[in-house]
Amino acid sequence: MNADEPGTAPGAGGVKTAAGGPQSGTGVPSVPRGAFIYSAADEEKRRGVRRMKTFATALLLLVAVVYVLAKGAQSTGAGAWAGYVAAAAEAGMVGALADWFAVTALFRRPLGLPIPHTAIIPTKKDTLGRTLGDFVGENFLSSDVVRERLRAVGIGSRLGGWLAEPANADRVTAELSTALRGALTVLRDSDVQAVVGEAITRRADAQEVAPGIGKMLERLVSDGGHRKVVDLVCVRAHDWLVLHGESVMEAVTGGAPGWTPRFVDKRVGERVYKELVRFASEMRDMPDHPARGAIDRFLADFAGDLQSDTDTRARVEQLKGEVLGRREVQELIASTWGSVRAMVVAAAEDERSELRLRTRTGLLSLGARLASDDRLQEKVDGWLEDAAVHVVTTYRDEITSLITDTVAGWDAEHTSRKIEAHIGRDLQFIRINGTVVGALAGLVIFMVSRALGA
Repeated sequence: MNADEPGTAPGAGGVKTAAGGPQSGTGVPSVPRGAFIYSAADEEKRRGVRRMKTFATALLLLVAVVYVLAKGAQSTGAGAWAGYVAAAAEAGMVGALADWFAVTALFRRPLGLPIPHTAIIPTKKDTLGRTLGDFVGENFLSSDVVRERLRAVGIGSRLGGWLAEPANADRVTAELSTALRGALTVLRDSDVQAVVGEAITRRADAQEVAPGIGKMLERLVSDGGHRKVVDLVCVRAHDWLVLHGESVMEAVTGGAPGWTPRFVDKRVGERVYKELVRFASEMRDMPDHPARGAIDRFLADFAGDLQSDTDTRARVEQLKGEVLGRREVQELIASTWGSVRAMVVAAAEDERSELRLRTRTGLLSLGARLASDDRLQEKVDGWLEDAAVHVVTTYRDEITSLITDTVAGWDAEHTSRKIEAHIGRDLQFIRINGTVVGALAGLVIFMVSRALGA
């Protein structure tokens, strides 16, 4: 009964190996597409199966020999015991043959005969795969099972305790930094710059800026925040006039009529220059100067116009469009990404950077809270449960199809041999048990029959 052991059938294209596949030219067993890879452990299991097959077959031959001897002894008048032994041996042979047939029919056709409902695993492989996929989907990928299992694990509490350890927080921080650097390295600057530029421009075009500027200017004037700017302008204007007196006087005299005398033009220019310097000095030194009040009123009125005056708002929008449309502005917007990217990469690489230190501190704080706050643990567990349930319910068919498609892709012959290598040894005990139990059952039946006078 060992003629049908795995590894004895001829392979296609080469000499059959112990793994059941043809031998390649390099001496390494080649396996058909979709088949299993036989390892050293598989070969050891296959040898165990062969040993158990030999033992079960030897037991069958033993009861057959006992049956022949007992029948011979019974025919020569050896005594009543020969009938009992013959009955037990006969039933043992029947049980052994029946169980041999059942076990063999799982993996191949017994004796090569086309008996219906045999070679179950090779012929029903795809059906078994679909059944296994449906079983996993119904019993392992249901929302109740997923929730119950995740709730029993207590991921929130475990995660909190793990993150609360400084070494683990350092590890997560380093991994996040590596991932961030990798992501920034993969991104092409030109693509990101184009996206950033388009996003900023589109946002600016879609939103009117005049009312916002008006509100900000109104608040600035009411708080007196503009006065420092006015002070700076007055100081710079006075200093500029002092340094460029000749230029101012030349501008004044250059605009005088041609018929006026030169000395008159000079005196007028000097007078105008002195008045300008005096005015700038007074503006600089007198916080209550009337001109400062005029500036305050002008800015307040302008802030109101920005918010309510239609013409002013339209002009600001026109100016905004002209500014955004300039090539220099678009280049400045696009180049912002390069600066941000360089800054983030440098911070991610520096172990003492503020980014990494704050990330580490945040992780430690989160871990401490998760480890001690039951409500936060429940929230995290709930989020994880909802996410897992969403995945298994949404992609259940895709997950189970992985099982069915994988099984469908297996080679039927090699699948049968792989399964037999793993469970065949236990199946041979069925043959042994069938021989023993059959012999005992046959002996009991014979004894009962004799007792009843049959």
